[in-house]
Amino acid sequence: MDIGTIIGIVAGFACVGISVISGGDAAMFVNIPSIMIVVGGMVSTTLIHFSLGQVIKITTVVKKTILYKLPTDGEVIQKMVNFAAINRRDGSLALEKHIKEAGDKFFIKGLRMVVDGLGEDAIERQLGMEIDNLQQRHAIGKQILEFMGASAPAFGMIGTLIGLVQMLGSLSDPSGIGVGMATALITTFYGAILANLVFIPLAGKLGMRSKGESALREMIVEGILGIVAGDAPTAVRERMQTFQSTGKRVIVKPKI
Repeated sequence: MDIGTIIGIVAGFACVGISVISGGDAAMFVNIPSIMIVVGGMVSTTLIHFSLGQVIKITTVVKKTILYKLPTDGEVIQKMVNFAAINRRDGSLALEKHIKEAGDKFFIKGLRMVVDGLGEDAIERQLGMEIDNLQQRHAIGKQILEFMGASAPAFGMIGTLIGLVQMLGSLSDPSGIGVGMATALITTFYGAILANLVFIPLAGKLGMRSKGESALREMIVEGILGIVAGDAPTAVRERMQTFQSTGKRVIVKPKI
């Protein structure tokens, strides 16, 4: 779990909530029509811009961004070095009983392809397609979040205009001015909070997570290709460590 994302969102809303409560009557910041304008308008325009299936899948993508923890480079390299040692010692078929130790589904798929006897070109092509599809899914998810982050303040402004119209139409009745002004200001507040505390940061986090996961999978592909080529564990390690900065590279030996 990416605890930093959870802490950031909770802390952000807590800071805003404390500011609201400390200012006096917090009830004035609850306005159902304003929520309907911002949230309803944002969801509606998102459904217009993207397909229903893409919008539904955004919850899965965001959940994976927050809950799914990527293995570290060191963990992946250590496992790959172990598999390379087994392959050199006992052959590729011996990898089958150790496949589940890989943990990651992409890693497991690559090892199964090795066990099935596929060549380097076929493995590189198929796993490369997996990485491309991953990047495409994450790119669409990022676009949806960015679009929601842009549309929330826009509908906040629409709510502001509605509130101003209501206020100007109630100048003869002073009791209606407060309602119109509240709608005018609160919708802008809701739109700004949702955009800057939820959707835009999540879009940025998804983009960073996508780059990290893609790089890790490319590292796995290099390790798998090294095993198929029959490289020694040391050679496999060095192929994978080209994705790491020089300072992070350490000597990894087989533990099997």
